[in-house]
Amino acid sequence: MRARDDAPMERRMIAAGRRFFDSSSSLLLLCLLLSLLSANNGIVSAATAPLKFGINYGQIANNLPHPAQVSGLLRSLNVNRVKLYDADPAVLTAFAGTGVEFTISNGDLLNMSDARNARAWVAQNVQPFLPDTRITCVILGNEVLSGTDASAMQSLLPAMQAVHQALVDLGLDDQVNVSTSQSVNVLASSYPPSAGAFREDLAQYMRPLLDFLAELGSPFLINAYPFFAYKASPGSVSLPYVLFEPNPGAHDPGTNLTYDNMLYAQIDAVYAAMEAMGHKDIAVRISETGWPSAGDADEVGATVQNAATYNGNLMKRVAAGQGTPLRPDVPVDVLVFALFNENMKQGQASERNYGLFYPNGTSVYDLGFGGASFGPSSPTASGFSSSSKPTKMSPRIRIVAPSSGVLKMETSDKNGYQLMEVSYHIDFDGCINLTTGWKEFVAESGFEDGDVVMVMFSREDDSLTFRIYVL
Repeated sequence: MRARDDAPMERRMIAAGRRFFDSSSSLLLLCLLLSLLSANNGIVSAATAPLKFGINYGQIANNLPHPAQVSGLLRSLNVNRVKLYDADPAVLTAFAGTGVEFTISNGDLLNMSDARNARAWVAQNVQPFLPDTRITCVILGNEVLSGTDASAMQSLLPAMQAVHQALVDLGLDDQVNVSTSQSVNVLASSYPPSAGAFREDLAQYMRPLLDFLAELGSPFLINAYPFFAYKASPGSVSLPYVLFEPNPGAHDPGTNLTYDNMLYAQIDAVYAAMEAMGHKDIAVRISETGWPSAGDADEVGATVQNAATYNGNLMKRVAAGQGTPLRPDVPVDVLVFALFNENMKQGQASERNYGLFYPNGTSVYDLGFGGASFGPSSPTASGFSSSSKPTKMSPRIRIVAPSSGVLKMETSDKNGYQLMEVSYHIDFDGCINLTTGWKEFVAESGFEDGDVVMVMFSREDDSLTFRIYVL
């Protein structure tokens, strides 16, 4: 389910409140990117490829931004895969034309077991959004087999089969596959990884489920949280081992492999469990993993520093295309949990603090790609919407662009509509440097220091266009 950008134009939209730049300057490194990516204010390489991880976009909150703003945020981060826990039409519409891959979900297994209901749901929630929004997978059920609802367990496979048949009947099965996400707790044993085995009481469900996934060529999706293991036994579970930090590792005598982190051990335990049921032909993907930045007093390890370390180290490994010890040539595939802190989730405090971002768009902690350091950031300064306090941002951005030339600057809603051409060149560090025409553009457009604006920029072939709007 890797994203493939077929569009000829690269677009990045920053729906961000910010103070405008000094209109007296004739030479400016234009600031367009929120300080969300790293400790050095989020500079992105000119050769940046889409990040090789996806994000879980949960919405159990009453203070989340509009999906259009979320689309701009994720595009600015180059996140190319998103999982929803429903099939929210507002979200799917907001991401139309972005090329972002979507996994949508349906937990109503009993109803989806009926072929007519399944077809009606696909016709209403999948078909209308294709191909503009790239829906690539439908998940039926979430952690059903580790729960206690026997009816849901019994309905899981029939629901998957009915939805798949609906996709076939509507000619969508070549674009959209079907799977299910289950907790790592479906394993009876996970250590050492080579001894991985599914619970015996779930065998009646697991065998036909794996057969069906193999038939479709669909992955088996697992929710895995090393945080839970550490929280339960902080005295015996090594913190560096669960955070991907340097540690002696754990040796598996069954394979003679050494594991330097728990998540990879859990993935390989699932592979071993599937092999024990006769399947080496199904990929394992992580549909949820993450670490909370805060928790209740008894939730050991739920800190900003640990969350930043876990997610940051994981993302570095995923970006490097790293595989597990058992499957070193198969890059680990991860959907990080979660995009935002969700203030209406039930349970302990940690449940409301898995987000990489606060609802106002500022990062809970800095995530540095390429070796940047990590540290907490304040939730009081917003970099997301015009109704919030503007965020101070770095006056730099790096995008793939011709080394020099003329770009078009457009604006509206200040002194009427303005269109001018501004010369630029690319500095030694890969940043766009605006030169001739910039001072005139600012002056004639009527911008003043302190104005809050939104900037949209695009590239097509050798042409660059910047559009600036007063918010």
